[in-house]
Amino acid sequence: MRYIASLERYRITRRAGGAVVGGTPSLGTVIHELSREDARRIAIRAQLLGSTRPTDLLDMVRHITLLQYDQTAAVVPNADLVAWSRLGSSYSPDELSDALAGRALIELQGMIRPSEDIALYRAEMRQWADGELTGWRKSTRNWLDKNEACRRDILERLASAGPLTSREIPDTCAVPWKSTGWNNDRNIGQMLDIMSLTGDVAVTGRRGRDRLWDLAERVYPSGLEAVPREEARRVRDVRRLRGLGIARAKGTVLPGEPSRACFASCSRIGSKQSSSLDRPREPGFA
Repeated sequence: MRYIASLERYRITRRAGGAVVGGTPSLGTVIHELSREDARRIAIRAQLLGSTRPTDLLDMVRHITLLQYDQTAAVVPNADLVAWSRLGSSYSPDELSDALAGRALIELQGMIRPSEDIALYRAEMRQWADGELTGWRKSTRNWLDKNEACRRDILERLASAGPLTSREIPDTCAVPWKSTGWNNDRNIGQMLDIMSLTGDVAVTGRRGRDRLWDLAERVYPSGLEAVPREEARRVRDVRRLRGLGIARAKGTVLPGEPSRACFASCSRIGSKQSSSLDRPREPGFA
């Protein structure tokens, strides 16, 4: 399997030019072989699961870039499980709660991230609000535009009485949200999610299992200059790639994970690395 190894520590090879297209390395690409064992070592070290462990929750989240806010708890919630597996028995779930309450960490699109990372999403939020969109994003904003009165009503209610749960906000949508899934007619929930994409509202906490919503300006740190959209995407990809250690170049597109354009964007910051894992026809990167 062909990979680019983690950008800081694993200088497995350098490219003299060209690109990998359709899994075939172009002229100037040097392929080095990694055993599965070596690939696992790269992933374990990058994901802070080796013998040297972090001691600070915020530093850990900054390195792996995110925790998933999933309240399903077969044993414990996902975020607590990931934190405990890195920090050890000294970790307490209260640490995560305190970091969220103190705004050192924020919840953004279902993920817990360092609060300063909002600068990497501001430009995308502006594009959602008034930029050029295509596909499902365009149709989603069209729905938002048709329900402008409801959007303004939500902002006014949050300004005067926030934070509020979605259950506490009356549904004044003129056009219902249509879906073949369970979100059908869940107008306020969809409206709040979309308004979080445009940077109007943000999750400020939880009341039981319900998200508490407030004006974004009350939740996100102020004074952080927005990073241009393409540069922000590149930075997010590279940082997430470092936190994963190794990943496939082709696979299911998942929110928060490196984009398929990451291979190209990584080339802008210096040398690339790649390796091969037993199946040389299957491309990947890390």
